[in-house]
Amino acid sequence: MTTHTLTVLINDATHTFTAPHGANLRRFLLEQNITPYTALTRVANCGGRGICATCGVWIETDEPAPRHWHDRAAAAFGYPRLSCQISIEADITVRILTNKVIWGGRDPARAIIRPDK
Repeated sequence: MTTHTLTVLINDATHTFTAPHGANLRRFLLEQNITPYTALTRVANCGGRGICATCGVWIETDEPAPRHWHDRAAAAFGYPRLSCQISIEADITVRILTNKVIWGGRDPARAIIRPDK
């Protein structure tokens, strides 16, 4: 079975896991008792269907390319990526947002589409 290294950054802590190829990032995080949600959105979310955007995380590596329409929009405009729409298909590093209320804020430096260009 092919596996990949998942590195999870939470504030100043780094956690490293071995994930099976194709594992869903959101589900894998939850199985490791790491939540991409806030206290409010732990109970008020879409359950991984890609419509509420409350499971957003920052992807710190180049992989994977966004495939879901909502995740493509997030990546294009510099919003956190939807962990529910990411399959672990390579080594990946993600940062859990600890300062979000419901969704994470925009970071224009992470945007694929930049209005100034």
